[in-house]
Amino acid sequence: MCGCGIRAIRYLAQAGADFVWANDASEDCRPLILSNLSRHPRVSPGDDRCWVVSHLDANMRFLVQRYATVRKGGLVYITSTNGYSSGGHRPHWLSLTYGISGQLRDSLSQNLHCCSVCSLLAPAMAAAAAVAAHFFPIPPSPPFLLTHIRNPIRRPPFPANVSQTERGVEFETGDSFFRSESAVGRDLGVLSAALHRQSLCSGSGLRVIDAMCGCGIRSLRYLAQAGADFVWANDASEDCRPLILSNLSRHPRVSPGGGRCWVVSHLDANRVLAENYLRREFFDFVDVDSFGSDSSFMGMAVATVRKGGLLYITSTDGHSSGGHRPHCSLASYGAYVRPMPFSNEIGLRMLIGGVLREAAVIGYHISPLFSYYSYHGPVFRVMLRVDRGQLQDNSQYGFISYCHNCGNSQTFSWGELGQISCACRSGQVSKSLVVSGPLWIGCLHDAAFVTEMLHLATEWGWACTAQKELDLEKLLNQMIEEGDPRLPPGYIKVDEIGRRGKMNSPPVMTLINILRKEGYAASRSHIAPNGIKTNCPIAKCIQFAHGLGAA
Repeated sequence: MCGCGIRAIRYLAQAGADFVWANDASEDCRPLILSNLSRHPRVSPGDDRCWVVSHLDANMRFLVQRYATVRKGGLVYITSTNGYSSGGHRPHWLSLTYGISGQLRDSLSQNLHCCSVCSLLAPAMAAAAAVAAHFFPIPPSPPFLLTHIRNPIRRPPFPANVSQTERGVEFETGDSFFRSESAVGRDLGVLSAALHRQSLCSGSGLRVIDAMCGCGIRSLRYLAQAGADFVWANDASEDCRPLILSNLSRHPRVSPGGGRCWVVSHLDANRVLAENYLRREFFDFVDVDSFGSDSSFMGMAVATVRKGGLLYITSTDGHSSGGHRPHCSLASYGAYVRPMPFSNEIGLRMLIGGVLREAAVIGYHISPLFSYYSYHGPVFRVMLRVDRGQLQDNSQYGFISYCHNCGNSQTFSWGELGQISCACRSGQVSKSLVVSGPLWIGCLHDAAFVTEMLHLATEWGWACTAQKELDLEKLLNQMIEEGDPRLPPGYIKVDEIGRRGKMNSPPVMTLINILRKEGYAASRSHIAPNGIKTNCPIAKCIQFAHGLGAA
């Protein structure tokens, strides 16, 4: 955000920068910037460019993606002028944007108006750049180009001899990474995409981008079953190209109206999302089926979704959700996660919370339509609706506690951070209490949307099938029950009820029926077969379970 270009010219003239890219979103500034930078040679004696000027959206979240454009060991110099948040006057914005509680305002400087992520701040920008030039005397890399440069080295294609059929769609997997166990997750994505297409205005086609498409099965199913009008299938590995082309060729490449139905590219997921964003080409449905705890694409994925569109995102980081790598979960999702009995639900809430924070930074908000956990992997998949406009409050973005002493779990808002305790310790601080967060603490599912999914699955014959693992009726009905807004985060395993009550574990449905009869909200958890989601305290659950034994 170079403004008139004064910083850029000082980096060239005083810090000895070999190359400076001066960017400002306003093209009206171009003559002024060129005039100022022209005081320095545009080309070096070695015929290398010394500076360039551009006029692109300079949002750091979009263009650097967590400092991805900074060379290893380089410096990042960033600014904030948000005095209202730093002064504690807008705690909701502060917690969502920077991950800091507004209740900490007394310990923050009231006059703090500027912050930097540099570990060492120089007294002047020119001096800081001069230090960088001294320690990192490396020739500048070519500027970022919005073009796809294909690797000239052609590798042998994957053998396309492993044929599969999924919900009637034939495809080949070759040697690509493919999990047949993930078919249910793909079913849920196709159902959601089809429903979203029905909700679009007449004449507005469904545009889908599959940023990590693998062999291309999801892309093919979006075309063949969800009725997508255009699908962009991207995978970073160019070795997959023959396989993806072979699979997508089962669907026409050009529509009757002459428009493209699908394209294939081989770019880093962040890059393909960023390039589409910069070209203002948005998508109604963005699918990012990532592996591990990679969350660097979250902000870019949100930005690429058209207003009101859907984002289908994945994590397979079971270690972080289990609280075994809290520093990793903090770095990837902005949540410090501790071990809890319902860790797999924490994994879903951690993922939603991470996307919510990324969306809030760029002025968007998200709402979960469904959240799906599968033990293989494990796999955490969430479907989110993305809308423009800041989240008005952060009441559904907070903290979850679990007491190892009594077994109770609670939620806490940002304003209650200094008051976290458990009733079993009479409000005193206890080592038996662990806290995870910030996380999404609202509903995991939109019951109305999941009900529509169930109706469509029934219409397509997917609700009840001979293959038990592909029977969506039970799963979707459980999600509808879990969507009850009275249900708090977490679930209670009947094994824990039996252990704490020193008795045999009670039958899940029998206990659920008793809880409902007593006026509590209760449902099974799709995450844990022996888990019960309820707003009834565990002590009461144990009491009811004892009553079953007496009866």
